Amino acid sequence: MADNWVETTADDLRRWADERGEKVDEQGAHLLLDLAGREMGLAGPGELTPRAVRELLLEVFPDTVVAGADEVPSVLDAMRAVAAFLGDSGAVPGARAAELAAEIDRLAPEFAEVVAETDGAERQVAAEVVAGLMETDGVALDDQDAVEEWMRRFEALPDEERYTRAEEYLRRTEELVVPPVRLAPAAELADAARRSGLTAEVRALAEWTGERDLTEIDELTAADAEAAVAALGLATPRRLPDTDVADQTDLPELDRLWWAATEAEVVVAQGGRAGPGPALRDLESGDDERVLGLWLRLLDSVAVPEHDSSDGLDAIELVQNELTGVLIHLYEQEEPATLDELADALLGHVTEAYEISDRGSLGAAVRDALELELEDLARWGVVEPAGDGGRTLTPLGVWGVRELLLADGFAAPVVGELAGASAAELVAGLAWHRPETADEEIDGWLAAHDVKDAAADLLAVMRGGGPGARNLAAAVLHRVGPEAAPVVRAAQEHPLVSPYAALWLNAAGDPAGRELSRAEYLWVFVDTVAGMLETAEPAEAVAAALADAPPGAEMREMVDELWRTDHPGVADVLEALGDHHPDKATAKAARTAAYKARSGAGRA
Repeated sequence: MADNWVETTADDLRRWADERGEKVDEQGAHLLLDLAGREMGLAGPGELTPRAVRELLLEVFPDTVVAGADEVPSVLDAMRAVAAFLGDSGAVPGARAAELAAEIDRLAPEFAEVVAETDGAERQVAAEVVAGLMETDGVALDDQDAVEEWMRRFEALPDEERYTRAEEYLRRTEELVVPPVRLAPAAELADAARRSGLTAEVRALAEWTGERDLTEIDELTAADAEAAVAALGLATPRRLPDTDVADQTDLPELDRLWWAATEAEVVVAQGGRAGPGPALRDLESGDDERVLGLWLRLLDSVAVPEHDSSDGLDAIELVQNELTGVLIHLYEQEEPATLDELADALLGHVTEAYEISDRGSLGAAVRDALELELEDLARWGVVEPAGDGGRTLTPLGVWGVRELLLADGFAAPVVGELAGASAAELVAGLAWHRPETADEEIDGWLAAHDVKDAAADLLAVMRGGGPGARNLAAAVLHRVGPEAAPVVRAAQEHPLVSPYAALWLNAAGDPAGRELSRAEYLWVFVDTVAGMLETAEPAEAVAAALADAPPGAEMREMVDELWRTDHPGVADVLEALGDHHPDKATAKAARTAAYKARSGAGRA
């Protein structure tokens, strides 16, 4: 139905302009009418009111259309042409057409500001996406010729392919984000690396090796491998029982250390001869940065072994192939994880990733193999016991795993790094924080910024961002001191900010503070849930929203009113409530209200 009236009105507008000899941006006018029909649910041009124009220009258009600040005049002119046509054609009363024209003029400065803010944010995101796509394709960003060539090829692609690639990149980067962590000072980390069992074992192996003949594949001979195990007092629980040592690989613990030592150049093995490598002296007396770099190379080698799955893997090799996943699991958890928890998570992944013939016996074998790996990681200074049978990463382990994640393209934030960020960067970064670290990050940011400047910057984010950004910015704003009152008072005229400004002023005891109207209260509720839906599953968003929502019949009454709320996300919010509200009567009411919101019933 929306398509019919939009097309008809656009055609009539074009004929009207031709008859008057006026030039109208037909494409721009069609876009505005289409947004009014598809995004706002208007059933016809007669439903275009000053309030609807405000929503269209300040909310729907910036959220839906990628536009530059230089396009603002033409968009406003197209909107004025629509209003004039509707008045001349009788689609709206003449008085209404005059009101529409006046509202467009009144909104022009705010519209220009919102588009400029949105355009700047979109350009930054677009630049980051393009840079990420280039790096994924192996293009060095400092190679100007390669960058220009890549851009020529990319811009030559069909629009749909470019959008698909960008969406896939954004989806992938969202998956490659881990929670923020706290890092110990570099000096403490370097000291821990020097004292770690991994450093000690590799040094001992290098010193024992000295100058030595090797096999043709640059490994220790069978006799030397057994001698090294004895000299180092190295436990070999992974050695197959009652078998002779044919080569170094029959002693897996030694084999792993050997390749770690050679890859880090603590031992140089080449042409059938071994000798001390240049990194041995650095492990003994290098500066903090050098020691940490070498320890990381050792960790990378022992934690990321390469076993060819096409040859068939035993439980030990399966677990070693998935050891980085175990380390990431420990990195992401708020609480220590037990062996059983880690084994269950690992087993679930293994059974999905590999062809397993005997799943029944695999569980016990995986658990035993994982226990051996955790014992090694503890000895090497990567994990440590915590709580009742739990395990967690040591500070050195946190640093090392984060470095491995960064090398694999993960975004791995650190608590405290947002103190000097802009308000927009703070809000974007807070989305990945847990409550306790978010509080710490906000405190650091506020301490580094002037109170009034902080408030002004947060309010700018609220004007130009979506519901999620608005909610986070409002939460930070509530931590800003009363000195910001003049800045907050001045922001009350903006429709997206006014309710939040009123709440802040009321909480601060400012004379300009006031209670929200019922319509504003409902709008803020929708805005809050819509913000949650941006980053959480609908069930989680609804559960969080209901924690502060009215109970029982009062909530059902509110749901009955919500569909009239002047918010572009109201239908999505109502659908989420309909699908996930625990009270059946309220859920049914929400589904009915969602239908009304989608159909645009009752809009005036």
